Amino acid sequence: MQFRQQALAKLQSPEELDLPVRFARPQGWLVLTVTVVAMAAASAWAVTGSVTSTVGAPAILTHGEGSYVLQSPVAGQVTAVLAREGEQLPANAPVVKVHTSEGDSVVRTVAAGRVTELAAAIGQIIQTGTNVASVEKVAHASDPLYATVYVPAENAAAIPANASVDLTVQSVPTQQYGVLRGHVKSVDRAPQSAQQIASFLGDGQLGEQFTKKGRPVAVLVRLDKSSGTKSGYRWSSVDGPPFALTSMTLASGSIRMADQRPVDWLLP
Repeated sequence: MQFRQQALAKLQSPEELDLPVRFARPQGWLVLTVTVVAMAAASAWAVTGSVTSTVGAPAILTHGEGSYVLQSPVAGQVTAVLAREGEQLPANAPVVKVHTSEGDSVVRTVAAGRVTELAAAIGQIIQTGTNVASVEKVAHASDPLYATVYVPAENAAAIPANASVDLTVQSVPTQQYGVLRGHVKSVDRAPQSAQQIASFLGDGQLGEQFTKKGRPVAVLVRLDKSSGTKSGYRWSSVDGPPFALTSMTLASGSIRMADQRPVDWLLP
């Protein structure tokens, strides 16, 4: 009987115009408001905000002018090694003495530099063109160091001028002393082959190592100087390592690219 009365009442007022209508609960309005505000904020950030990206690549510390491989112009037996690894030599300095069929001959440096590797030993039989030493071209031991970062070719064109660079030096504990600071000085125009890199660094193994993932572009980095550190360069820590840096030290570089607006990712 009760249900019949409710049905009759419904027929008498089918539209139920006399009853209040609830369009949404307060919780629903709150969720909608928060969603609209979040979307508006995201849209504003996409247009006015910026995102920083970096590109990482292997690097090496040098004096910026590269190295050369000293080769013997004569064939014979090495009778004396006249230089030491790490020694700073002027141009035309004696490196090894070779006994030939016509007498003794001395192999000398082509340009001033530091001997980074000696490939000849006393008693060794060498031929014309045999590598006897690698010499880094540096006029004075106090000449500043640079870093060469071998960046993948597809990233090189986007590197901005004077971009900041963080260098993780292989011989320096990063957790204790931080990273070495620098800025991009120049970017090569063309990728380099393993032979070109080996010729510049005076080391064939490094040429192969830096081209494992393809021919990279060399980016020359100027290290930021600091009079308050033992190394003479600026680090992310206050003092940096308590020792000087040496050339031909391996590192890895992180180059800061140009800031981009998120909306640019959506535009063709």
